[in-house]
Amino acid sequence: MTYESFAYWYDALMSDAPYDEWKDFVEQKVRQYCAGAKRVLDIGCGTGELAVRLAKAGFTVTGVDLSENMLAVAQEKAEREHVNVALFQQNMTELDVPPVDIAVIFCDSLNYLLTESDVVQTFRRVYTTLQEGGLLLFDVHSVYKMELFQGSTFADSDESISYIWQCDPLETPHTVAHELTFFVQTENGMYERYDESHVQRTFTQQQYEQWLADAGFTVLEVCADFTDSAPCATSERLFFVAKK
Repeated sequence: MTYESFAYWYDALMSDAPYDEWKDFVEQKVRQYCAGAKRVLDIGCGTGELAVRLAKAGFTVTGVDLSENMLAVAQEKAEREHVNVALFQQNMTELDVPPVDIAVIFCDSLNYLLTESDVVQTFRRVYTTLQEGGLLLFDVHSVYKMELFQGSTFADSDESISYIWQCDPLETPHTVAHELTFFVQTENGMYERYDESHVQRTFTQQQYEQWLADAGFTVLEVCADFTDSAPCATSERLFFVAKK
């Protein structure tokens, strides 16, 4: 799955995304479990919103993403903010970058892996990439959140961009198809239409923990929704902290 024209309007559509909270989560867990760690790998870095924040916070940041267009936006952003972020176009299942202390996978990126084997392979590649004692931090939609998505429609509109977002369940367990149509105002005041299709899947907390253990990780904690609390039946986003 690649973000084609969507890449250039992604930031406008994601203006409410909690990038500062993801950055704070990384800094908190580094202080707690891996004090002094500086080299961070942002997997599924998209347009670089988190990568740039981490670089400005003093980390040495590498970003990987499958989308060339996303990476182009990220490079422009890093240059504009006067930070250095090394960017690579890679599939996370085939991760091949220099060793790092911390690897992060946020903003639903892991939910784009639709098979168990791809998740397992990604964990193994991250394990190989991390230095001994390094951390993997990631979040995923909970099973409960995927159920909330099913059959839902979201819409928003402003002067420059509007969208309609339809979510439909698929036969594969805990899998949702996202059909997104958005309208972007051009310089002459007309609107252009773009359509994107995305599929996301999640797995149970227990499955993720088992696959992490199989890859060699020790799971230090699992929490929910940007809190230190353990997940409950209505948690929407699960956070995992695993150590090599």
